Amino acid sequence: MATKTANPAGAIAVIRVASGNFLEMYDFMVFGYFAVAIGQTFFPGGDSFASLMKSLMTFGAAFLMRPLGAVILGAYTDHHGRRAGLILTLTLMSIGISTLTFMPGYAVIGVAAPILILLGRLLQGFSAGMELGGVSIYLSEIAPPGAKGFYVSWQSASQQVAVVVAALVGVAVAKVLPPAAVTTWGWRIPLLVGCLIVPLLFLLRRHLPETAAFEGVKPPSIGEAVRALASCWRVVLVGMGLATMTTVAFYMITAYTPTFGERVLHLSAMASLGVTLCVGLSNLVWLPIMGAASDRMGRTPLLYACTIGALVTAYPAMAWLAHAPSFGHLLGVELWLSFLYASYNGAMVVYLTEIVPPSVRASSFSLAYSLATAIFGGFTPALSTLLIHITNNPAMPGVWLTFAAAIGLISTMVAGRMKRASA
Repeated sequence: MATKTANPAGAIAVIRVASGNFLEMYDFMVFGYFAVAIGQTFFPGGDSFASLMKSLMTFGAAFLMRPLGAVILGAYTDHHGRRAGLILTLTLMSIGISTLTFMPGYAVIGVAAPILILLGRLLQGFSAGMELGGVSIYLSEIAPPGAKGFYVSWQSASQQVAVVVAALVGVAVAKVLPPAAVTTWGWRIPLLVGCLIVPLLFLLRRHLPETAAFEGVKPPSIGEAVRALASCWRVVLVGMGLATMTTVAFYMITAYTPTFGERVLHLSAMASLGVTLCVGLSNLVWLPIMGAASDRMGRTPLLYACTIGALVTAYPAMAWLAHAPSFGHLLGVELWLSFLYASYNGAMVVYLTEIVPPSVRASSFSLAYSLATAIFGGFTPALSTLLIHITNNPAMPGVWLTFAAAIGLISTMVAGRMKRASA
């Protein structure tokens, strides 16, 4: 364990590189937490369900741009270096969060408001397509021997810090302002906080050293990187399957929880955000622990255990919660799902960095993860809301998570066979 804490330069690099990942997730979490208010601001109408769905679909639309961002920005990063790619994604993210923060509502500029918000979200998704992959690859390449899982886990851990901070700011806004003020303008305050820290994030990333792994090889041209990416489509598809459970579980227990707690379980906004805060803290604790555990016991045992655990328990837990909704029951279910998510993710992300081709590591990792987010994870809040509306069954999010766990289990089996065949 000493190798994981005895490298202060490595610890500083982890903070510098993960800081931008914090901003990306902070922005998405604030949007998810205040989806109802954002919907009423930019997509007003007489039908509250339609307004919410438009807001959630805009949230999900950002994820459709992630695969494109993964290919273009990933190829740029594989050619120009990890540091250059991470600074570029931070620049694009800054534009995206500023658009949502300062855009006038529908009542002021009409139909231009939702159109411009959608464009801002698409840019945010485009940058996010490489941000997570770039951070994960950077951490895997600077990790000392035997500590790769622990180091890479801090990519996801930085996202949990964003979940916690966004929830804390959201709780403060809901506590201080009356509900009407939160709906009309108060939801912008957390986004403004994100804008104010952007200069600090640029300062941190500006001093990132390039990784020795990148400097030790001849980087492919952008065209060569794109062609190499196309040739490893099987690994990308398996990686997408591995990332599916992570993305679905994450957005279900974080971004969707406030909406689910308020609109479906009829709990207070404070209670729902309080649960989300606890989930973020739980994720933050478990991720580095289980990342380190994957260094000791291997990646695949954790992947198998967590996918099977979700298959067996996701829907029964949600059905129990729907039958007797309360703050305590919601907290208990979410903490259990948090444990499954963090344990799986602690092994999955580093496993994905190990199975993708080294020459196009940034682009192939980013594309696999982005496809999972675009097709499955990013639309989890919208799809869960729609499934509940169609079936009138508030436990339907458990069915969606069960489906994602099945994909994760099958992909783990296929990835294992691919590694054995190439050994």
